[in-house]
Amino acid sequence: MTASETTIPDAAEAPALTGERSDLLEMLAKHRHFLRFTTRDLTDEQAGLRTTVSELCLGGLIKHVTGAERSWANFIVIGPSAMPDFTAMTEADWTRRADEMRMLPGETLAGVLADYTEAASRTDELIATLPDLDATQPLPKAPWFEGTAHWSARRVLMHIMTETAQHAGHADIIRESIDGAKSMG
Repeated sequence: MTASETTIPDAAEAPALTGERSDLLEMLAKHRHFLRFTTRDLTDEQAGLRTTVSELCLGGLIKHVTGAERSWANFIVIGPSAMPDFTAMTEADWTRRADEMRMLPGETLAGVLADYTEAASRTDELIATLPDLDATQPLPKAPWFEGTAHWSARRVLMHIMTETAQHAGHADIIRESIDGAKSMG
């Protein structure tokens, strides 16, 4: 099964939503809100601005979080084949991956946000319907992962949450650099 053929378990087959699942959904929603909030009232051009020494822009951060969330959700369902073998990536592969961090010609903030909403909805459905949060998968090949480590669905979801929160913080700094607007305070 490929990542594009990934399916989510039928809600009738999944356990009822528990406190833990509710907590996961609530925390993800909170961090997603702050990430999206950094783009309020911006133009497509502003969403593509690099305002720090890094390559990051608001639209690119949201694209990155979208891609990461989608890949990790697919990983929960189908395992490491949902992701590339990072140890075998070429320079061209890394260049294509870098495009995830910027707004490309023809991309719009509205389109990037709509794609993020779709990926988030799929992850939320997965949280609600996954039969077992303890189910594990071996991690994909990557220099930053231990050789034979496995992650549970729970750990992957916490990783998605951590990534979202971290990038919401990055986005807040970038937004403040654009026009002084802050997410909080």
